[in-house]
Amino acid sequence: MLLFQMTSFKQLALIGPTASGKTALAIKLAKQNTANILSLDSLALFKEINIASAKPGIEERDGILHFGLDVIYPNEAFDVTTFVQLYKQAKESSIQENKNLIIVGGTSFYLNILLNGISDLPKISEEAQEKTTKLLSNLEKAHRFLEKLDPNHMANINSKDRYRIEKMLNLYFQTSLTPTEYFKANPAEPTINNELPIYEIDVERELLRTRIQKRTNIMVHEGLIDEVFYLEKTYTRQPNCMKSIGIKEVLAYLDGVYTKKEMEERVVIHTAQLAKRQRTFNRSQFPDKTLLPLEGLETLLLKN
Repeated sequence: MLLFQMTSFKQLALIGPTASGKTALAIKLAKQNTANILSLDSLALFKEINIASAKPGIEERDGILHFGLDVIYPNEAFDVTTFVQLYKQAKESSIQENKNLIIVGGTSFYLNILLNGISDLPKISEEAQEKTTKLLSNLEKAHRFLEKLDPNHMANINSKDRYRIEKMLNLYFQTSLTPTEYFKANPAEPTINNELPIYEIDVERELLRTRIQKRTNIMVHEGLIDEVFYLEKTYTRQPNCMKSIGIKEVLAYLDGVYTKKEMEERVVIHTAQLAKRQRTFNRSQFPDKTLLPLEGLETLLLKN
């Protein structure tokens, strides 16, 4: 029996840490169940970042239409609303084609946004941004300022989380409302309202470390260093994506900070640390899911 029944549009989400085997399983599922794929990967979103993002190549996609790959250039900005629009596009296109949809994400933060929503934020004026920039010169002081204004909301924001602190400062200086007051007046609206089964690949730590090591070796062999050299020459080091794992280590190697072996070791270490954070996030945010090893999920989802 197939996972999907073609009487109506169906969708599922497949999550798991980086290098856990999500891509290959998603493509198998899509072929068996007449589905498109939506990638929720913040690095695969970029054109010309192919090796560092570990995005599936054209042959690997095996004729399956993928949304969320090669959408913008590295020097173009994006935020979570980009993935909201990509989901809407993927869903509409799939329905029109009488296909289903498989959502695949290592960056499952974006899946959480699709399920729980995000409040519309106001346009930030230059005046508000200037006030924020001034206060951000001392990050801990900025955090204490917000904590005094809104202790409940700031309890969930680390004192070193510059990105979120900046957003909350901008929000306050633009609206004169604390984050709690603003979000109460502007409640989040979920994008996905209907049923979405979530399946997570469970990988033993040492096995995942081995997979990460193997993938890193392949990436270097396939030209990771040349790709990063090209990206730096074309886009400089300014875009945020140039600080991503697999790129920042190569830049350090090009600067002479690491030997090639040390560079590879740092990529493996940082990727393993990312995988740990991903598993922690998935455990806390998606309690109602099916968690199985890769082989178990293949047996469950690909059964005939």
